[in-house]
Amino acid sequence: MSHLSERPEKPVVGVSMPHESAVLHVTGTALYTDDLVYRTKDTLHAYPVQVMKTRGRITALRTEPALAVPGVVRVLTVADVPGVNDAGMKHDEPLFPDEVMFHGHAVAWVLGETLEAARLGAAAVEVELDELPSVITLKEAIAAESFHGARPLMVTGDIDAGFADSTHVFSGEFQFADQEHFYLETHAALAYIDEAEQVFIQSSTQHPSETQEIVAHVLGLHSHEVTVQCLRMGGGFGGKEMQPHGFAAIAALGAKLTGRPVRVRLNRTQDLTMSGKRHGFHADWKIGFDADGRIQALDATLTADGGWSLDLSEPVCARALCHIDNTYWIPNARVAGRIAKTNKVSNTAFRGFGGPQGMLVIEDILGRVAPLLGLDPMELRKRNFYQPGLGQATPYGQPVPQAERIAAVWQQVENDGGIADRKREIAAFNAAHPHTKRALAITGIKFGISFNLTAFNQAGALVLIYKDGSVLINHGGTEMGQGLHTKMLQVAATTLGIPLHKVRLAPTRTDKVPNTSATAASSGADLNGGAVKNACEQLRTRLLQVAASQLGSNASDVRIVDGVARTLGSDKELAWDDLVHTAYFQRVQLSASGYYRTEGLHWDAKSFRGSPFKYFSYGAAAAEVEVDGFTGGYRIRRVDIVHDVGDSLSPMIDIGQVEGGFVQGAGWLTLEDMRWDTSDGPNRGRLLTQAASTYKLPSFSEMPEEFNVTLMENATEEGAVYGSKAVGEPPLMLAFCVREALRQAAASFGPAGVSVELAAPATPEAVFWAIESVREKADVRSGDGLAPGDSEIRTDTSALSNA
Repeated sequence: MSHLSERPEKPVVGVSMPHESAVLHVTGTALYTDDLVYRTKDTLHAYPVQVMKTRGRITALRTEPALAVPGVVRVLTVADVPGVNDAGMKHDEPLFPDEVMFHGHAVAWVLGETLEAARLGAAAVEVELDELPSVITLKEAIAAESFHGARPLMVTGDIDAGFADSTHVFSGEFQFADQEHFYLETHAALAYIDEAEQVFIQSSTQHPSETQEIVAHVLGLHSHEVTVQCLRMGGGFGGKEMQPHGFAAIAALGAKLTGRPVRVRLNRTQDLTMSGKRHGFHADWKIGFDADGRIQALDATLTADGGWSLDLSEPVCARALCHIDNTYWIPNARVAGRIAKTNKVSNTAFRGFGGPQGMLVIEDILGRVAPLLGLDPMELRKRNFYQPGLGQATPYGQPVPQAERIAAVWQQVENDGGIADRKREIAAFNAAHPHTKRALAITGIKFGISFNLTAFNQAGALVLIYKDGSVLINHGGTEMGQGLHTKMLQVAATTLGIPLHKVRLAPTRTDKVPNTSATAASSGADLNGGAVKNACEQLRTRLLQVAASQLGSNASDVRIVDGVARTLGSDKELAWDDLVHTAYFQRVQLSASGYYRTEGLHWDAKSFRGSPFKYFSYGAAAAEVEVDGFTGGYRIRRVDIVHDVGDSLSPMIDIGQVEGGFVQGAGWLTLEDMRWDTSDGPNRGRLLTQAASTYKLPSFSEMPEEFNVTLMENATEEGAVYGSKAVGEPPLMLAFCVREALRQAAASFGPAGVSVELAAPATPEAVFWAIESVREKADVRSGDGLAPGDSEIRTDTSALSNA
């Protein structure tokens, strides 16, 4: 076992602990960025001037009417920027644009003594546009060849030979929806300038270091003149990785110009209409199978809806390509990626970061073609699993370690969920109920953990021990409700060998731990846990020397457990507080800066080859649904999940992440339907689902009626912090089983062997139309004299297109 993964005696990691802020959350006393406004005097409020047109060149911007509004202090425009007028890392996101690029684009900001004064001032600003043609949908972008950014290409094997060897070849297309993050706390920032002209920003950001960098270059400052702190976030899900930077820059610019604190806090409609979403995708595909149903070749083109600027679209697209194989070995593949430039908000990171989109393509393909191959969808999936010991690698050339876990978690779901018996029960139910059908589906996942950009896979920490024995941790990760801080407390207490109550964690700040990576890519615990562990190990090594001198032994024979230093084979001991006190008087340094970088990674973006991931997380889930044939309405009757988190650092936190990720994935796949005005009318490009009343999120009625989550046992991950694995993103993709169960339930309304096309999201309306399609096929078969079990597709090539 590696040094990093080995656990000491009586570790605090592996023990179920409540979230470190749980009491604050449930009592309403947890402070978030905007709460700090009411503890800050003389704060000005910023309000955006949004232009409700989709695209146009600004020909006039008149701010004088706003300045005449009582309570308005200043209007921020491009003329006020002392540095660079840009809020993006790709330098394609002007903070104050001269061209409106999407409906609701902010072109100026009004500062007011009150929020109402700022709102009225923003309404008074006059903007004139020379309107320009716009591109809204993915199909419009593809037709117009409106693309931007890189076009990755992933190739493995010989695709022509693969199709030549295929007994069955299918082709089709598939378009699926974007998704709103809908974090409880909208974007917020609070900035002020201290007496030394230092800029201090409280920001709801997943990436404080990058927020610091953007603010500095907007203000024409160096990074050491800007400090960013993230106290905690009320949710992030990737939506606060890149997009908080501009809002923080507005607050900082306003504070710099007025000398007063400035607050930016978007209301829900502003957040929905100004911030990016999960990328919607379009896929064209062709796939070949041998006579036994094993994949021989895949040719696909994935088009991501990037919106008006690149943001993180390039790595999202690349990660989608890296996950199109999911748990399946594809010996011959050619997969191309491209990013559509549309006149919508700039789409950004969202839990899974392209992985869900890539995996959904292959899962949709298998769900559609299984009946045409005459195979049960579960059997088709199992036949194509990666197999251990055969040297099988991903399409980008990375070996798949622990491939046996793909089948292991699946089999455990089958066993624990009583799948065989329940399938017989479902068949009997369906035979007795012509207008209501049930179905059960299982899907698995293989998700790569690490940033694709190798440089991001590093982290820092600062650990301080005070003379009374108490410990304070600073690390570069941010807390957004996922329990990262809880895990870091457990890692520190375990490494130092002390009780958890002796450790406290400070808010994330750029002047404590610099140059940090975003808390993203599910790597927060891996990276920051490694850095915290490293800092604590340095301190423990020093303290063991002190303890050895006091106990009359060698440092190698001393163990610190439960806050007491003891020598092996001796009754001598020294309490932690006394040990620290002694160390201070011996002038032993009681602080340490820790560092961690993920080893063994390499990636060539140009050739699209390498090993970008430290390891893979595996999981499997089964969902049973019941569908009403008259309405398409459905219930999720039961869900069973087995998920691989290695040796869990904090089981209660991890199970919560699995449950939450699954529900969020089910929302994306079955419920959350973003609608844009695609007409040629005056509101073209307007987001129609811009409130909770029109954008439907999972609620209690959409929860599984029975929800069973099991963490895989004996799953130590060598080379990771205390043997653990990441848990943030992978569970979202376990929800594929819900959509596949809905597909199979719809198929049950018709004869066997029918391929069911199902929209994504699979809303009740979509399920209803899928059922109607199945019924129409049944009528056609009856008219052609086909028996219910016969397939009307006999050729080796079939065209499947998403209606």
